[in-house]
Amino acid sequence: MPLESFMAKELALATAAAFTGAAIYVNVAEQTARLGIDDKALLAEWKLSYARGFAMQASLALAAALFGLLAFWLTRDWRALVGAGLMFSNWPYTLLVILPLNKRIAATPPDAAGGATRALIQTWGRLHAGRSALGLAATLVFVWASA
Repeated sequence: MPLESFMAKELALATAAAFTGAAIYVNVAEQTARLGIDDKALLAEWKLSYARGFAMQASLALAAALFGLLAFWLTRDWRALVGAGLMFSNWPYTLLVILPLNKRIAATPPDAAGGATRALIQTWGRLHAGRSALGLAATLVFVWASA
């Protein structure tokens, strides 16, 4: 296999794995920890974390998808195309499913945080797990394609 093809597959795998690690960390560590604090602190922490995490995860998802498309273009290996599709699907999933909830949470004033806010953030965590699952599926497909 030419070096360019190998590098494209490996970069797709690496960026998909980085995205997946970050997404799973959010679900397993960060979300669990934030749910252990009071409602006002929970909201404040979510807002700070979301603002910082969005750009990183969006960039990683896009990079993994683009590297997957490049790997497909260079190798014509359909598995790279599937991995790219799974990674790219994080974008519409986030925009159509999670973003409306993000906007509701972000619009909540700090003094209005309460049980309803906690419930929204718990729902957000369950929806975010879908991003973790898409990333994991893409990573596994990229591992398969790289083998």
